[in-house]
Amino acid sequence: MFDWENLRHFLAVGNAGTLSGAARSLRVDHATVSRRLVALEDELQVVLVERLPRACRLTPVGIQVFEQAKAMESTAFAIERHTRATQAPLSGKVTLSAPPVLATHFLATRMADFQTTYPGIQLSVTAEARQVSLSRREADVALRLIRPKESSNVVRRIGRMRFALYASHHYPALHDPSHWTFIAYDEQFADMPQQKWLLNIAGQRPVSCELSDISGHFIAARAGAGVAGLPCFLGDADKQLVRLDESGAPFSRDIWLVTHRDLRRSETVRAVMGYLGEAFQSSPELEPGQR
Repeated sequence: MFDWENLRHFLAVGNAGTLSGAARSLRVDHATVSRRLVALEDELQVVLVERLPRACRLTPVGIQVFEQAKAMESTAFAIERHTRATQAPLSGKVTLSAPPVLATHFLATRMADFQTTYPGIQLSVTAEARQVSLSRREADVALRLIRPKESSNVVRRIGRMRFALYASHHYPALHDPSHWTFIAYDEQFADMPQQKWLLNIAGQRPVSCELSDISGHFIAARAGAGVAGLPCFLGDADKQLVRLDESGAPFSRDIWLVTHRDLRRSETVRAVMGYLGEAFQSSPELEPGQR
């Protein structure tokens, strides 16, 4: 039987794409990651990773092991959550404010699992782009795309949401970038970072339509209305969309988990925050932060 710690280090390499990136995510040194990787390959008697000058590339067998390892890690997290919930029954209502894209396309898909894990906690999720006030108890916990500056908050980065350009497979100008038209936000979101990024890429090319929320952008792009800037975790998962090559700089937004310092000792709030942290940690498409 192989050592789980060796497999955990291999997972980090697969997620990061480099030994140094894996070392940073695990808070260990480069040599430890390399040693663990060699040990796993010796245990399994197979080459999992091709070492390149500036990166690591999974071999065909490595890709298969990586997918199985991700499932094992997800199960391990689930066992930990269920065990903790059994040992300390929790009850009550926790309100969570989150950006619409995360509330609709990430959190909603995990509500059934959360209810199974913490049947006594009622999680009330509000999808809103505005920055709620935790001091005024507008929410108990919040996910934010801008790091909060309030001294009364407890903050942790739990992920990074990468963006790319997407269009429908049936978009008429799919292979002719000079004729691309873009799906953007309306004027009230002119200062939003992803709006500036998208319009900078668009340049002199026209905006075909404006929609006030990213779910609208997603639906419009699937319908062939133009090119949209979407989170990669959303665009890559949809078979009707294709990721487009772009000449602009890569763009991403950090995801911050925050609560008021007076609530950090609340068992129900701690349970919700722990669950969210593990949900992002087990979702490499959102580039998890350090635990």
